[in-house]
Formats: sequence, C-alpha cells, structure tokens
Amino acid sequence: MTALADHLRDRIAEDGPLSVAEYMDAALTHPRLGYYMSRDPFGRGGDFITAPEISQMFGELIGLWCAVQWRAMGGPDPVNLVELGPGRGTLMADMLRAGGGAEGFVESLSVSLVEISPVLKTVQEDALVGAKNVLKARSLQWWSDFSEVPEGPLLIVANEFLDALPVRQFQKTSEGWRERMVGVSDDQKEFRFVLADGPPEDGAIPPDLSGAGAGAGAMAGDGDIIEVRPAAAALAEAIAGRLARQPGAALFIDYGHAESAVGDTLQAVKDHEYRDPLTAPGEVDLTAHVDFAAFGRAAAGAGARVLGPIGQGAFLEALGIGARAEDLMAAEPAQGREIEAALARLTSEDAMGRLFKVMALVSPGLAPPPGFEVGPPQKGLIPTPPFGE
Repeated sequence: MTALADHLRDRIAEDGPLSVAEYMDAALTHPRLGYYMSRDPFGRGGDFITAPEISQMFGELIGLWCAVQWRAMGGPDPVNLVELGPGRGTLMADMLRAGGGAEGFVESLSVSLVEISPVLKTVQEDALVGAKNVLKARSLQWWSDFSEVPEGPLLIVANEFLDALPVRQFQKTSEGWRERMVGVSDDQKEFRFVLADGPPEDGAIPPDLSGAGAGAGAMAGDGDIIEVRPAAAALAEAIAGRLARQPGAALFIDYGHAESAVGDTLQAVKDHEYRDPLTAPGEVDLTAHVDFAAFGRAAAGAGARVLGPIGQGAFLEALGIGARAEDLMAAEPAQGREIEAALARLTSEDAMGRLFKVMALVSPGLAPPPGFEVGPPQKGLIPTPPFGE
C-alpha cells in the first residue's frame, strides 16, 4: 500500500466512506502525496501521452485557432491567453510559435498558465521561460485556479483537463439512487466500493440524469451508474460568466460523450496500461469521461454561446492538419512515416478522432469560431508562410 492509501484508510476509519469525488481528489491533488503533485506523468517515459506530445501539428493548429479568433474579437490588446492544466508546456510552446505568424497576436498576449503541481510548473518554466515567442508576449504568469486570472478579453485552451476533475457516482437500486462511496474491506487492507445508506441530497443529481425527465436516467435500471462532475459545472459557469461580460472564447478538448449517458467511466492508468482505480492511490492517474452535454448546459445557463462538441478528427481536419502534415513531410522526408502515424492517431475514428471531442464557448454575439462554422467548414487556417519565427 502507498503512503496515501494509509492516509485515506485513516480518514475512512474516522469519518466513514469517502465519495468517489473525495477519493479521486485526494489521489490526484493531495498536497504531498497526490499523483500530479509529485511527478511528471506525461510522454512515452511516463504513464500516458497526450496530443501535444504526439505531434507539433496539434499545438500549432490550436495556436492558429486562437490567432484567428483573436482577430474575430477585434484584436484586443492586451488579451489573456489561458491554458488550464498545461502539462509540460509543450502545447503552449507550439501555440506561441504558430501564433507568431499572425501580426501583433503574440505581442498582445498576457499568457496565464493554471497549474497546481509544483513539479509540472518547473517543467513548464524550463519549456517556456526565455523562449523567443514567449519573450515577445506581454507577460507569463502562473495561477493555481482560474478565478485568479485577471479580468479582460481572453482565450482559453484546455486539453485533457476536464477528465481529471473529480466525479461523484450514483447507483440505481430498488430503493432509488444511492451515492457510490469508497470504503475498506473487513480486514482494512483493500479499498472497495460501497453504497451510502440513504438517498443523496436534493439537487445532487440533475433531473435529466435522475430519471425525473426524459434523459439518460429514465433508462437506468438497477445497478446502473451515473456520474456528476460538480467542479466541471462550476468551471463552466465561471468561464461563461467572464465571456458574458467581456469578449473571448474557450476551447475544450477531451475524451467523453456528447450526450449525458449511464455508465461507470472511472479509470486508472499507469505505464500506459489500465489499472484498478482502487489500487495504489497516488501512484496511478485517475480520470473519467467528460459529459459534454452537462458541461455545455452549465455554460449556456451562465450566458456563454456553446458550440459542439464535434470529433477531434473533424475539428483538426477543418483547421488544415492534412496540409500541415504534407508541409512537414516535404520538409523532413525521413520523418514521413512518423508524421503519417501521428496524423492517423490524432484524427482517425479508431484512434483519437472520434472518442476525443472539441467544444467551444464564446461570448454572445461572436460568430462561430473556426471548425464550428454553420455549413461546410472553411478548411485550412495555415497562413503563408506557414508559421512565424
């Protein structure tokens, strides 16, 4: 057992079973023992790999998306470019390099990185501090929460951020919904799932999930599980509130489902392999699929215009990833197979192209951003020459 497991067992012994959200939050973000607080989990040498680590094309196109949207907003100067959960800083570095191709864009930026991990902040500093296009920006700052980001026009990017926010789980029983909790076995050695004795508090389960309406909950049978992500809803409302009072756009890219659905999606990953979520807390990554419908409802209710979700493959193709791949292969013929493999992994329906989805939130009155246009998408955002210095 891990040191965090001992800590969680003590909590359960004193206060009773933990909600799945409490267990997940502690496992990932405990100040000393949490998974993200003590390691760099990204890349082939880590536990998982994300799109920016697969290919520079991903971050370059997101950077161009931001530059085009900045122009659509009237080119505000300054503008906050915010990344939620910036990993190793790879995505931001690629975004800023590509964004240099849009005159005045990088120079207008106040770059904000929202990060709670001291380990990853150090990695991000190594990647970004002193980089050429970072030096052109107005500022580079770190924050521990989105609420700390200064007011003003903003562009937000969040890649595989929402999936790590804790979920509460509820299970349908013959006596109604009960919250799924994490307790311990009789010998106190292993964690196990248990059910709360009574029903959840009023409002814990949205009507479309509880079965009170015609949503997913109406089709739930005994034993079925639904997931609710309060932290994601709160974030959607906070961002939408900003967008309702100042110009901006936010782009969320993650794996999940477009419509609210029944199902247990809690999963753990270690060394690029799936593990038991209740084994070795603090040593494995814990995530759950994003309910984009719920996230979009929360944002729309707080005043943002919501577009999507659409598949990551369709989104990247609309932005011109095929043309960018051709440019890279022409410039580096020896890397042709690697570039083709990366393109397939990012866009193919049997890879990341369909499971990963993209949702945009924009200020009321702004036109649909690139990739979300009504009618046939205007393909290709790559300017000529392809990228700035």
